Amino acid sequence: MKHSYLTALILIAIIAVIAVGSQIIGIRLYDRIATNLLISLVLVVGLQTFMGNSGLLSFAHIGFMGLGAYTSAVLTIPAQMKGMALPDLYEFMKVVEISPLLAMLAAGVVAALVAAIVAYPLMRLSDAAAVITSFALLVVLYTVMNNWSALTNGPRTLFGLPKTTEMPIAAIVAAVVVLIALAFKESRTGKLLRASREDEVAAAALGANIPHLRWRAFILAAFIAGIGGALWGHFITSFAPKAFYLKETFLIITMLVIGGANTVTGAVAGTVLITVAYEGLRGTEATLNAASSGSGQVIGLTEIVLALAMIAVMIVRPGGLFPNREIGHILTRSRRKKEKTA
Repeated sequence: MKHSYLTALILIAIIAVIAVGSQIIGIRLYDRIATNLLISLVLVVGLQTFMGNSGLLSFAHIGFMGLGAYTSAVLTIPAQMKGMALPDLYEFMKVVEISPLLAMLAAGVVAALVAAIVAYPLMRLSDAAAVITSFALLVVLYTVMNNWSALTNGPRTLFGLPKTTEMPIAAIVAAVVVLIALAFKESRTGKLLRASREDEVAAAALGANIPHLRWRAFILAAFIAGIGGALWGHFITSFAPKAFYLKETFLIITMLVIGGANTVTGAVAGTVLITVAYEGLRGTEATLNAASSGSGQVIGLTEIVLALAMIAVMIVRPGGLFPNREIGHILTRSRRKKEKTA
């Protein structure tokens, strides 16, 4: 357990350095990038709580992010603006207006409830079937968001959210989510779930109800995704359903796979690394396009490079940068080896 506490301290210290560093630099662009990084960290760590412990890939995570964003939007857009932002909104919802922080919690609860209702039958599946059905669930959630115009304004951009997500809030939520993920990993549910990931038959023989364990983890991941979606919504303040589909799904999964899906440390490391690379590639792409003076525009460089990077990592280091052990465990073992050789 000592290495778990050390891991928590190190990861929270990384979050603090990102938050404080962006404030010290004082450049608005860096502040936006750092805040977006911490929001992504919430989403990636949320996905890790399910994918890392169960061993099952889930595409539906970004769909729950969308549910959280829209839930918080409906609850927080000022009443005088709802007529413009959501012209088809139900009458009883037009007067509802609560605190954005309370709405973020409600967003997580709504996402968790939807996950609890729809996911239990899916948790009986495994391997390719589970991946296919999780993608189908993402398509269902996207279609609902794209067509339920009363609550989402349909495929059009929803606007009017109060800008609440500043750096301190994003950093606090990210730190809390990291602690939740580490606590879940060390809990009985997390340990049994990882045992089922390694050998389903042996885990079942020990009395593990595997579908129920996966269901619990899926609900927790959806809860975190819902909060992450609300954080993002109150950061960007206007969005459309297309923001919660394939492009964002690919980016979040890339962060987790490259960092290491089996560890919370990997989720944090992958988020930091890919965010820096993503912003750098976007800047490079913009520079190349500006230099080309309108001819031969460079399009898709960022996605291509990230895809190639993920392929390379899967070939060279299939488990990611931190495949099995948390950073605290690695440092503890390294220190013990030095003590033995001294």
